[in-house]
This record gives sequence, C-alpha cells and structure tokens, in this order.
Amino acid sequence: MEPIPRTALILGVAGLFPFVWGAATGLLPGLAGWGAQYMGPLFIGSYVSLTYGTVILSFMSGVLWGFATKASGPEAATGYILSVAPALWAFFMVNGSAGDAAVNLFAGFLGLLLLDWHFWKMGTAPDWWLRFRAGLTGVVLICLLVPILG
Repeated sequence: MEPIPRTALILGVAGLFPFVWGAATGLLPGLAGWGAQYMGPLFIGSYVSLTYGTVILSFMSGVLWGFATKASGPEAATGYILSVAPALWAFFMVNGSAGDAAVNLFAGFLGLLLLDWHFWKMGTAPDWWLRFRAGLTGVVLICLLVPILG
C-alpha cells in the first residue's frame, strides 16, 4: 500500500481549517463574536462553511477531470461527464437557507466520495487517493452537521 505523500497530507489537512473554523464559530458564540470583529461576518459560522465548501466541490471537479484524462475511449468520456458533477451540484444546489444549503453540500461531498471511489477503482487515481479522501471527507461531513442541525 502506497503511503499518502506528505505534502498532499499536510495541504489536505490544512484545507480542513475553514470547515473546522466554520463549525467552531457556529457552536461557540464568543469565538464567532471574535471572528466577526477581527475578520468580518463573512468568515464565521455557516457562511464560511458553505462558501468554502462550494469552492472545494468545484476544485474537486478539476481534480476528477485530471483523473479522466488518464482514461481512454468510453471510460474517458464517462470520466469527463462525471468530473463536472460536483461543480454543477455546488452551483445549482448550494443555495437557499443555510440549513438547506448545508444538507445539499453534505450530499455533494458524499457524492464526491463515490466519484473518488469510481476513479480510484478505474485506476486513474493514485493508490492512496481513497484513504486520503475518505479521511478528509469524514471531517468535512462532521463540520457540516453544525449548520444542518443548527
């Protein structure tokens, strides 16, 4: 089993910070007040979680597109079609009330994990990819429970 590259792991974990920050400021009013005072209201609570989550789903579409380029024929065509799904999902589904948007974002990250599995199973994603993505997605989903249940 190939290890997760150190740089990918460090950057992946660092990329969780906005999700964790959004959840923490959604749960802790004092921290939210501090964040609003020093960073502004756009960088606390569900707003930061939903905005950043939308960006990440779109970013992951690009990653999946890259995996699709490693396939050929019908597999490549299917890969290209599937790779745009997370960005389109984010664009069309992450809107409305914070709770509804968070539910749709949660579903989008679950769907993304299925797409990660698909490309990993196809052999176009690295051996370590699914372990890496499953761990990151788990943290994201836990963080998104805050605006869903809030």
